[in-house]
Amino acid sequence: MPATHEVTNQVPPLTGYDVAAYPALLEGLRREGAGWAEADLHALGTLAGGEQAQEWGRLVEKYPPALRTHDRFGHRVDEVDFHPHWHDLMTVAVENGLHAAPWRDQRPGAHVARAAKMFVWGQTDPGHLCPISMTYAAVPALRVEPTLAADFEPQLTASVYDYGLREPSGKRGLIAGMSMTEKQGGSDVRANTTRATPNSDGTYTIVGHKWFTSAPMSDLFLTLAQAPGGLTCFLLPRVLPDGTRNALRLQRLKDKLGNRSNASSEIEYDDAVGRRVGEEGRGVPTIIQMVNLTRLDCAVGSASGMRQGVAQAVHHATHRDAFGARLIEQPLMVNVLADLAIEAEAATVVGMRLAGAVDRAIAGDEQEAMVRRVGLAVTKYWVCKRAPAHAAETLECLGGNGYVEESGLPRLYREAPLPSIWEGSGNVAALDSLRAMAKQPESVEAFFAEVDLAAGTDARLDNEVARVRKELSHFDDIQYRARRIVESMALVLQGSLLVRHGNPAVADAFCASRLDSDWGVAFGTLPTGIDTTTIIERAKPRGGDFDA
Repeated sequence: MPATHEVTNQVPPLTGYDVAAYPALLEGLRREGAGWAEADLHALGTLAGGEQAQEWGRLVEKYPPALRTHDRFGHRVDEVDFHPHWHDLMTVAVENGLHAAPWRDQRPGAHVARAAKMFVWGQTDPGHLCPISMTYAAVPALRVEPTLAADFEPQLTASVYDYGLREPSGKRGLIAGMSMTEKQGGSDVRANTTRATPNSDGTYTIVGHKWFTSAPMSDLFLTLAQAPGGLTCFLLPRVLPDGTRNALRLQRLKDKLGNRSNASSEIEYDDAVGRRVGEEGRGVPTIIQMVNLTRLDCAVGSASGMRQGVAQAVHHATHRDAFGARLIEQPLMVNVLADLAIEAEAATVVGMRLAGAVDRAIAGDEQEAMVRRVGLAVTKYWVCKRAPAHAAETLECLGGNGYVEESGLPRLYREAPLPSIWEGSGNVAALDSLRAMAKQPESVEAFFAEVDLAAGTDARLDNEVARVRKELSHFDDIQYRARRIVESMALVLQGSLLVRHGNPAVADAFCASRLDSDWGVAFGTLPTGIDTTTIIERAKPRGGDFDA
């Protein structure tokens, strides 16, 4: 049969490149004290940008996990079946220490190196990083109870992925989960109704439900329940020391917008057995340690998604002709691409800075702990909030091709809202930022001390910092203004970091658009006079056998 047409002007697949070869990421890695991890990061980045790992990510999203409540004989099993490549992705993540390496590696910058690896490997499939993130965050929470840490930390930090429901002490590696929200309360966990009754052997019997429990095949779960002394944190293993299944009943899996490779379930505790973590009545302060670390991963994950989208958009524009010229040569597309690249760089720079703050705070630096507390709260709000609009614009850069599942961008678009919802949606994150500042006024001083390191360098930044100080100087209607305040704080933090450490072209464009109000509402409305060539060049995918 004769051919009806010749296929031309189609963009080659974006595979075979090094995801880690991103200037903003590498500069942050070195600046925050983890330059020693660069070789490992490039190795992981080359794997992440390869055809095999990209296919793993596509398949685990296309074929989501399935719940099996009973076996064929009618026995309750409460198991979830995953696509085989889910386990391949988890294996790489655990072997590269994304789940817990900083807790066993005492080198300065260990948390920074891990954040960079999360940024890189998350561009294969973000779904499997949910249990990876929760395992990372569970370790410091368990350290509240030294006996629990002694029992489980060695396997939680082991670089072995050992899948399957078995008694924890007999496994080479463990994965942890978190289960807090209930039907009636959602983020208001103090409204929880799940009850915990103490037993004579020091354990508790847990009865109740949880409305949203991700990664239900994890080995251990941190959960909240009402004990006699108030809301308390508990550790529940899926399998008890005698080898029997703990009574965690999986009711159904959520049919989610995105993040479909990751199972999220509704569960019931039917006389389940738990061990107390921390004092009775101190459940929220105990588990908030875990939440603060997963919030870092939310911000880094959003930055990673932005980087992935920009790489796809720039790659497409580099290879696609329209109306007599390459897309990347057309002025309006240049404006859009540069604007998207600025947003991604700003998110990456602040994500790496906060990973550095986490690293130094855990090492005992009180000033960095204050920067982390407020900086992470405002950044989690703003960077995660920017991700959906960013993903939509990158998809549109590919036109109709971007709207087709095979491009991978619809998956990115569906994933984008999630980090803003997890660990406190927009309003919760904004109000938490205000609470942090009210509870620890010294954290406000630490925040402005950080921002003021760029004072006098750029008048546009100085003017915006002065405006933010004014916003915080009075408390009338402060909850009503919470989003406005937190957004402004996040922007001046990003601006300060870019002015001090970023590429001059990116810093100038950020200050002109985000801080000096010379910008529209949509992406692609940068003012004239911006060095778009430099900005887009930094955004091009590179490395491996790929050259954009």
